[in-house]
Amino acid sequence: MNILVTGANGQLGSELRLLAVNSIHRFIFTDVIDLPGRETVFLDICDPDAVKTVCDSESVDLIINCAAYTNVNAAESDPDAAASLNAKAPSLLADIAAARRMTLIHISTDYVFDGSANVPYKESVTPSPCSVYGSTKLAGEEAVRRSGCRSIIIRTAWLYSRFGKNFVKTIGERCVATDKISVVVDQVGSPTCATDLAAAIMYIIDSGQLDKCGTYHFSNEGAISWFDFARAIADLRSSDCKIVPCSSSDYPSPVHRPNYSVLDKSKFKDTFGFEIPYWRTSLSKCIAEIWK
Repeated sequence: MNILVTGANGQLGSELRLLAVNSIHRFIFTDVIDLPGRETVFLDICDPDAVKTVCDSESVDLIINCAAYTNVNAAESDPDAAASLNAKAPSLLADIAAARRMTLIHISTDYVFDGSANVPYKESVTPSPCSVYGSTKLAGEEAVRRSGCRSIIIRTAWLYSRFGKNFVKTIGERCVATDKISVVVDQVGSPTCATDLAAAIMYIIDSGQLDKCGTYHFSNEGAISWFDFARAIADLRSSDCKIVPCSSSDYPSPVHRPNYSVLDKSKFKDTFGFEIPYWRTSLSKCIAEIWK
């Protein structure tokens, strides 16, 4: 199978690259950003002609869309840019997938919910985004479904990895450089190690389950606050840095961030038979990789 990966130099795309080395499938990694030492095909997924050309020339069977506008704060001041990558591009990819009878795996987010719940979000809950980022990601999901293409939409949350910039790397560096860090305690969710999400996607492909179309939730098991997460990072870094709890109101933001982002993974586990690791287990492994 020929598999096209968009946003291949981001966190999830980078993890897929590592797994692709031992895959029987052929991967075409695309992005608009080049990174040294990585073979990357330049592809603007907002350009339908460019996408069609690559899909035809590479005889693509499956698209994994990892590309997204993920700067949540910047999206509020530049909604057009966020909509272009989060809504227009998935719509374009889905239409092309439908026309060529390809399958699309599309990555979405917990931000399609407003975070007002107190129990883990099931896929059946009606989305109610409260930010430009969340609204544009929801629009992307809806476009994929409208297209009629064979699709698997995976919502995830609090993504981190050994690659790029993320909460784990930021806190891990700060906790050995300073004596005290304040972290919000009133936002709760489930971290997702990109290694595990990439492994889950590869498992779906390799086990021949691409026909199980639908919307699914995936994150690591367990629920914690950002404060708990930061404290665990400091602990695993063997740092004496004091992690101090604070309220999100102490850090005014142009974005209303969900107070509760825990996703119910039952449907994913029951459908695909994939065992999802506990958040601290995956965090420990990732930190060992980053600072080995």
